[in-house]
Amino acid sequence: MSSAKKLFIKTYGCQMNVYDSERMAEAMGAEGYVTTDRPEDADMVLLNTCHIREKASEKLYSDLGRLRPLKNARPDLKIGVAGCVAQAEGAEIIRRMPLVDLVVGPQSYHRLPDMVKSKGAVVDTDFPAEDKFDHLPKRKALRGPTAFLTVQEGCDKFCAFCVVPYTRGAEVSRPPERLIAEARDLVERGVKDITLLGQNVNAYHGGDWTLARLVRELARVDGLERIRYTTSHPNDMEDDLIAAHGDEAKLMPYLHLPVQSGSDRILKAMNRKHTAEQYLRLIERFRTARPDILLTSDFIVAFPGETDEDHRATMDLIREVHYGAAYSFKYSARPGTPAAEKPELAPEIGDARLQELQALITTQQRATQEAMVGREVGVLYEKAGRLENQMVGKSDHLHAVHVEDAAGQVGELVRVRITASSTNSLSGVRLG
Repeated sequence: MSSAKKLFIKTYGCQMNVYDSERMAEAMGAEGYVTTDRPEDADMVLLNTCHIREKASEKLYSDLGRLRPLKNARPDLKIGVAGCVAQAEGAEIIRRMPLVDLVVGPQSYHRLPDMVKSKGAVVDTDFPAEDKFDHLPKRKALRGPTAFLTVQEGCDKFCAFCVVPYTRGAEVSRPPERLIAEARDLVERGVKDITLLGQNVNAYHGGDWTLARLVRELARVDGLERIRYTTSHPNDMEDDLIAAHGDEAKLMPYLHLPVQSGSDRILKAMNRKHTAEQYLRLIERFRTARPDILLTSDFIVAFPGETDEDHRATMDLIREVHYGAAYSFKYSARPGTPAAEKPELAPEIGDARLQELQALITTQQRATQEAMVGREVGVLYEKAGRLENQMVGKSDHLHAVHVEDAAGQVGELVRVRITASSTNSLSGVRLG
């Protein structure tokens, strides 16, 4: 009996890509592939790309260059490129890197098994009429007691700096009954914590269902203990979702709400269609509904035309909100976006502003974690710690927590008293 073929997947970027990689692994698993952590051992290497961050294409081609010796040694090795760079560049990837056998976009990866069987290089970057989720195999719980569940894809916002509307397509919401069924299946497989995913997840509208209604229905699933969602847009935040944070116990006190800038002038140039004041008032409403909510955000510094005054406005907004964490980046042009046509600021300006912003965010993150010391939180164990008699899991607020617990088991949701804070995690002891 021949041994199973092996699949190596490298995932770039966001949680949506992590989810997509899991689904591609499952699709190939139905064809007899098992995953491996080493490209050297693989019969197929798949690079699932992200086009959001700086120099995304260059990173892809650099990684493909490192795969060339493997391909030369084993011509039958299949090499594929998936995700948003695949969608944006299509056949150009194969032209530049003939070692690539297939290129598949994020809306077409359900066709991956058939593409692998094709002879010669193949490209599929269509936005197919059929729903890819109808053609994917049954979910598996690949991440222990936590799982991602894509509920919405695409974006209609057309922020001036962003390629997502072009690589992921228009906003589409999955039918709620299928999401409920998929969540029940995940829970039966041991999942207790589900994060709902979407490019603009709070734009979810499955028929007359809002995201809040979906959250409330999922909360009725026996065995599902925690619900989160990401990523949100301020303009799609409805009253019922804010209310759900106050009265739905399974909806965790955590919100990632990107703002990008604190300057109204820059927000307008970014085509964000909200002001800093509107964002701040929205934050107030969330904190009224759920006082202990932990907030995170995204920031872009040195957007074309940004002045020192604009940057100060962003710093002032960060000070007013006080974030638990944030993702921050120096602006880099994405080909095909409106902002790419504007002159960029000098690199040293962006570097200095990013350093200043990140220092402030780091200070706030440390203060947030230190304020947790002495508090009791729920922790869902995800793995054993490196130390003896230690378990590691995530708190209600998504902090990594190392817990003294000699009898702990993966999948347990326990009460923990936080005893210390370190750079990127907390420590605590199990109660009861």
